[in-house]
Amino acid sequence: MNTTEMFLIAMAIILAVPYLIWRVGRTDYWAPLVVVQIVVGIVLGPGVLGKIFPDYYATVFAPPVIGALNGIAWWAVMVFVWLAGLELDLHEVWRRRRECGTTAALALAGPLIVGCAAAVGMLAWRGGWMGEAAEPWQFVLGVGMSCAVTALPILILLLEKLDVLREPLGMRVLRYASLDDVAIWGVLAIILLDWKRVGHQAAFLAGFAVAAWLFRRLMRRLKETDRWYVGLIWLAVCAYGADWSGLHYMVGAFLAGAIMDRDWFALEHVDTLRHNVLLVVMPVFFLSTGLRTNWSMGGTAVFIAAGVLLVASVGGKLAGVGLAGKLLGWRRGDAWTIGWLLQTKALIMIIFVNILLDRQVITSETFTALLLMAVASTMLTVPIVAPRLKQLV
Repeated sequence: MNTTEMFLIAMAIILAVPYLIWRVGRTDYWAPLVVVQIVVGIVLGPGVLGKIFPDYYATVFAPPVIGALNGIAWWAVMVFVWLAGLELDLHEVWRRRRECGTTAALALAGPLIVGCAAAVGMLAWRGGWMGEAAEPWQFVLGVGMSCAVTALPILILLLEKLDVLREPLGMRVLRYASLDDVAIWGVLAIILLDWKRVGHQAAFLAGFAVAAWLFRRLMRRLKETDRWYVGLIWLAVCAYGADWSGLHYMVGAFLAGAIMDRDWFALEHVDTLRHNVLLVVMPVFFLSTGLRTNWSMGGTAVFIAAGVLLVASVGGKLAGVGLAGKLLGWRRGDAWTIGWLLQTKALIMIIFVNILLDRQVITSETFTALLLMAVASTMLTVPIVAPRLKQLV
């Protein structure tokens, strides 16, 4: 077979297998299609399919095919992160800054502290978790922040599924998650700070500030149809600038969306684009993520680490949000519901740990443990939150 035929076979597998599992197995309640795609990506990776059928794996996922899939995955995830930045509603956050600031800070600090403690424990337990290019503080902060992440785009999908996206509760949760999203990318920039390239990074940030001011003036004068085209060009330029400076193209993609106003676009058009990106190209990203998993340290060690990180993530988030609820005088049960919604991980955390792996802050074994934690935390959300919401009706 030539490369084109192998690529098309790979695409058929990537699109068909998760869909059939999701539809035939009726997993939507506890595992939305996005989660099934992530799990299938892990199964199709070298640690599972590659071990069971090495010849088949080497044929279908040959280097030329992987190269083509990676190109699609890069663009898909850049557009997705760009939309996540666009979803930020910082004007409303500022209006409710005491409530949002207190909740977001504690919701982030709780799992961050517990996650950092878990990372220290991993280093003390055995070697093989920290990447070759990392300092211990970078590894600890990176793992801790992975436990603190809230996946804003997936949270939106789950809130839609629970029929509360445009309800007061849903809007509250999105405001808290929006602030945490900003903090996540800020911390990532600190972790990735390269003192050998600090001049490039300072130049990028200074240039970005000027370009963003000019870009915003231009966008206000355009029709919405033109704004989409110009916005995508802006995304590519910002992603290139961030990667050139050493910050990573995902930081640039998020900044490109974050400085845009959501009301420049019809809300239904934003939702449609997000759904189409998830449908058409994000499955390729999930597959490329699964191809990076590694079980060479041993499945038991990886699963133990994933379990510890899951407890740190969920426990820290519930504790932080619970404290916020007491300080702000929330009604009984709100903190529990909001805490479980905010512990949703999936896509943004997977993107975050992909960057840590790219920069050799973590090893592929740590990446695998964090990926398993992200899947488990997301699968827990709807089964736990849905019964609580029924009680409130």
